[in-house]
Amino acid sequence: MTKRPLFAALLTALVVGLAGCEEVIVASSPVPTPRPPSLGPNVAPQSAESVAMERYLTSVQNDLVTQGLLRRDGGGPDAPFDTKDVVENFIRIALFDEYQFRGGRLVARETESNLRRWESAVRFGVTFGPSVPLAQRKTDRDNIARYARRLSNATRHPISVTNTNANFHVLILNENERRGFASALRQLVPDLNESTARSILTMPRSTLCHVYAFSAGSGSYAYTKAVAVIRAEHPDLTRLSCVHEELAQGLGLANDSRDARPSIFNDDEEFGLLTKHDELLLRILYDRRLAPGMGPEQARPIVRTIAADLMGGST
Repeated sequence: MTKRPLFAALLTALVVGLAGCEEVIVASSPVPTPRPPSLGPNVAPQSAESVAMERYLTSVQNDLVTQGLLRRDGGGPDAPFDTKDVVENFIRIALFDEYQFRGGRLVARETESNLRRWESAVRFGVTFGPSVPLAQRKTDRDNIARYARRLSNATRHPISVTNTNANFHVLILNENERRGFASALRQLVPDLNESTARSILTMPRSTLCHVYAFSAGSGSYAYTKAVAVIRAEHPDLTRLSCVHEELAQGLGLANDSRDARPSIFNDDEEFGLLTKHDELLLRILYDRRLAPGMGPEQARPIVRTIAADLMGGST
């Protein structure tokens, strides 16, 4: 559930592309300079540490663009997929976990899991750090609202953006704001365990964004709350990529697969934003023929039937 840079020679990293049929708001991203003290009502200046992070994230985005990654076409003739691909990709992405807590730390370790999704309506609530400029806040809200509609259409599940009573919190904070967010985080998720809280507050530079989804209690596989953390220092492309991947993974597509293509659930970062293939995975996840708690073997024949229906019987 994490966006993080990949390193080849010096820097080979992460992130984004453009949505298929959805309009997105993406502007050019010049190398940032420190923001002046006066940014409008209720907007705080950046710290030197935050400015350094912004420069780093801009270099990550520029490096990826230079490498020809961050494709914006959502796939094409060079990235075909069939029913079998969809079935296998769904099993690997929805029914395996990418991370585990070990010794109080979040570590990459893929393990077999059970199907998890939201049974109640999903309500995105966006929280900005005081350093985020007002124009950027509007752009982010617009992009998240537009994406929520796309996710709702793909899943046939109620998903929206709200100013009150949110259950999926999207935190857009800079480095200093996130580290000082402990008390506010406890208010959003009162029963948050210490390991998860620490992983949010001390997120390493190599992690560009992350999402944490929570069920109602032990033995429950229905999500009732989630928190996505997105660095406020991101330029527009990596920022939007984080929104697309983390919000979709917070719906239940928790893992990545190196075989999934065209997909954002692949650490090669060839594709940045949600693809048609990914929409099919979301549709399968929220099909009522599946139920929370199902394991891979129980779910597989049902997933095969659903995928065949969606693909018109194509094999």
